[in-house]
Amino acid sequence: MTTAASQVTGDLPRHVAIIMDGNNRWAKARQLKPQDGHSRGAEVVRKIVAACVDWNIPYLTLFAFSSENWLRPQTEVRALMALFLKVLRRDEITQLHAMGVRIRFIGNRSSFSKALQKGMLEVEKRTEANLKTTVFVAVDYGGRWDIAQAVSRLVADLPSKSDIAGSITAATLHQYTSLAEAPDPDLCIRTGGERRLSNFLLWQLAYTELYFCDAYWPDFNEAELQLAIDDYASRQRRFGGQNACAHDSVGQQENTEVLADA
Repeated sequence: MTTAASQVTGDLPRHVAIIMDGNNRWAKARQLKPQDGHSRGAEVVRKIVAACVDWNIPYLTLFAFSSENWLRPQTEVRALMALFLKVLRRDEITQLHAMGVRIRFIGNRSSFSKALQKGMLEVEKRTEANLKTTVFVAVDYGGRWDIAQAVSRLVADLPSKSDIAGSITAATLHQYTSLAEAPDPDLCIRTGGERRLSNFLLWQLAYTELYFCDAYWPDFNEAELQLAIDDYASRQRRFGGQNACAHDSVGQQENTEVLADA
């Protein structure tokens, strides 16, 4: 498959994270129900995943449902849960599986219905051997929750008489975060015109390039993705040092921080 993204030259990010914002405002502008915006947004997800596969971007993380989204009107929350379940069961998963996409869910699954939890697990098992793009779907996810659960799990694994203060480093804590298996995002895109992170990947975005666009998520497409990655490719990344350099891990972050400009 060839997409608009295939036209881009220059450095490509290994990991793209997207805050998919603007479904409600898109629907409101068209005098539609919120669930109509979410349904359209789900269609866009498939196209953007396909573009990342076509472009050989190995990791994509999508912010689908935050810890704070439970505070939305119950009618909207119920509609979102129904949409999640529908997506897990429909042909789109088959299409993504055929493209070699591996799907993983990150976040606090315990808040979801048994049917949703079962559906997530089935999709993960079905796609676990795929070797193309790994798509992390963040559901009931919050950056502060991620850090807190990482600390709790790390402490639980420490020997009972260990020196906790001396045992916890950035590198060890990183191993317990939700995206420990993937490199930190190189690029984070937020749609919908807002200019904030909204509690998304607070640990992982420490050195990530941020890109904000005005398009609502239902209007986001391969051309918009191309603009974001072209912008990323034009930047020089220093990670706190004076010269551009490679960056792969939390450990490298710590090493480069000593070179920070005064």
